[in-house]
Amino acid sequence: MVFVLLILLVTITGCSANMPASSNEDHSSTHLPQNTSPTIETGNETPEVINIPSNPSVEYDPAWPDQSVKSSNGHLVNSCVPNELRDKATTLSTSDGVYLSALVLGSGDKGVLLAHEQGYNICSFVDMGPELANSGYLVVIPEYRNHGASQNIPEDDQNIDRDADAALSELKRLGAKRVFLAGASCGGSTAIIAGVRQALPIEGLIILSSPAQCGPYDAIPSVRKIKALSLFVFSPGDYGGSIEKEVRKLYQASGATDKEQIVDESEWLSWNRYVS
Repeated sequence: MVFVLLILLVTITGCSANMPASSNEDHSSTHLPQNTSPTIETGNETPEVINIPSNPSVEYDPAWPDQSVKSSNGHLVNSCVPNELRDKATTLSTSDGVYLSALVLGSGDKGVLLAHEQGYNICSFVDMGPELANSGYLVVIPEYRNHGASQNIPEDDQNIDRDADAALSELKRLGAKRVFLAGASCGGSTAIIAGVRQALPIEGLIILSSPAQCGPYDAIPSVRKIKALSLFVFSPGDYGGSIEKEVRKLYQASGATDKEQIVDESEWLSWNRYVS
């Protein structure tokens, strides 16, 4: 099955793919030439095998214990992750000492960060990750603090930008030389902010109904600095209709010469529909 978010990636990378019939592209102010590419190319590449020490497993209290299980190598992972992927689980440590559950899929020097929305979990992108890994990408899907199998820190739900930092650091540690950022809701906002302040060149950006302002974090200054091809998707029904203005702010502020804005006319942008 070809997943819709993968189609979005393929579309802005210049490969042949059709957008779902429910999408209505808004080209009124886009500069994105047809069939241009942010240098991510799909194909049946064999990922390079690298010998880098894995992260140790850690004992901590997961945010959602009833949805958390241990992988064969002792890492906590969300029970929504299929059995065949659970041995890809790892534990990340943030700069402020929070432990995150994450999936690491594929290998190579082309990294992809897939950042889920607040209130959901790693499985927003669990179908998408293997597709990208099989196409030759190193993919990290973190679960943010206070979500799923990541650490429960009830007194702190504001520092999720550090969670995105940790995921990007893991991509770099594992050999990524460039990164593609993709995120939903606040996952997209924090991916923008963290992506700009880390050292990996940004090859492309996909935003799915992400606010310009997520809690204390303003993504506008950072999105101005991203010059790579960028795609901004929203549904007018998301967040009671408030998200359209937010995504348009990001689109207008984007520093990319080649960018596109897509309006999904469904009542709301269902993450499950977009990845399954």
